[in-house]
Amino acid sequence: MTNVPEHPQQVPCPVSWICRLYIRLMGWTIVDNTGDITKCVAIGVHTSSWDGIIGIPALFVLNKPFRWMGKESLFRGWKSFFARKLGGIPIDRATHNNVVDQSIHLLRESDHLNLCIAPEGTRKRVDHWRTGFYHIAVGAGVPIVLGYFDYARKECGLGKVIIPSGDMEADMVIIRAFYADKKPKHPERQGEIRFAPDAQKA
Repeated sequence: MTNVPEHPQQVPCPVSWICRLYIRLMGWTIVDNTGDITKCVAIGVHTSSWDGIIGIPALFVLNKPFRWMGKESLFRGWKSFFARKLGGIPIDRATHNNVVDQSIHLLRESDHLNLCIAPEGTRKRVDHWRTGFYHIAVGAGVPIVLGYFDYARKECGLGKVIIPSGDMEADMVIIRAFYADKKPKHPERQGEIRFAPDAQKA
């Protein structure tokens, strides 16, 4: 896996100003409850490509350089420049270490790293969330930040901060309660916010 810069590049003022104007013209409000957190695992319900159209400019306004992981093929040729500029980190799925282990290592070795993970793994409806984000947060000893898009109120941002207790089901109750009143772009694509029944045993 490619090394991640210890101190992410700050967003240039003109870019931040343009994104702020764009968000305002779109009628959205941005919320940030993360304070001075420098390392975290950020999650969110993802049902539409519009989440990125709103979310990426919002992060530029907040000057929160989040990173995401993608397969190495996304970082080849001309695509590499854009993928990296948008915070992408290439991962090698052929190595013996899985993505969870690689993510834990990155967070432990970095002073500043906000890792964005989609627990559903897709914009389609799923029966349950994947547990990877939780194991990464516990293994790296970092908080979980609940990102969200509320299309009813036209509000997005970084909401509740959770320090994982190690009790997956108890923490999922808190996560589920947070998202209960948040309306995604396509509610029909949002599955039940829960882990698989045997996830706690894994």
